[in-house]
Amino acid sequence: MRNTFHEQLEQLNIELIKMGALCEQAISAATKALLEGDLALGRQACELEQEIDQRERDIESQCMKLLLRQQPVAGDLRRVSAALRMISDMERIGDQASDIAEIARDVEDSRLCSAVPMADMARAAIAMVTDSVDAFVQGDLELARTVLREDDEVDDLFLRVREELISLISAGENGSVCLDLLMVAKYFERIGDHAVNIAEWVEYSLTGHHKGGK
Repeated sequence: MRNTFHEQLEQLNIELIKMGALCEQAISAATKALLEGDLALGRQACELEQEIDQRERDIESQCMKLLLRQQPVAGDLRRVSAALRMISDMERIGDQASDIAEIARDVEDSRLCSAVPMADMARAAIAMVTDSVDAFVQGDLELARTVLREDDEVDDLFLRVREELISLISAGENGSVCLDLLMVAKYFERIGDHAVNIAEWVEYSLTGHHKGGK
């Protein structure tokens, strides 16, 4: 029975990795759609969001079966419970990537996108998502805590983007586009916040202590 349970836990890890990879792909596609004006990539990000939603439902079902049939105790119970919380944050990450893609569809001046460190924000946010999921799969507490520190970089980049967009508006650039880009930056900041939530659930699964999400 325990062998079967641990096989199912390993399958849960695999499904979480796949869901995390879909989140990374969605963020990357949405960012390229914004920076390169590629509408096909924007549509891809929206399609990936739908696949992420389906993954959430599948993994939720998998977790509930583990809880009801195997009745895990202590650390194993925390692990499955943490996975249930994590997929909710990953689903929200998919939503925000789709939101970025929707904005990208209406942003005609890609020159302004390159004038602020939006690509840097995207890379930092993707790294946080990757590290938070890897921390869960590997049972790596230090990597989970690294994600909490990485969030400072995303927050700092958001402040930079905001200040630079304000300067661009003052210099006479298209205010509507600048406000759209500010919203995109806010979505990236929220993606970082969801990665922090995932990392905190990883810490809970390993230590039994949860700090509380952002």
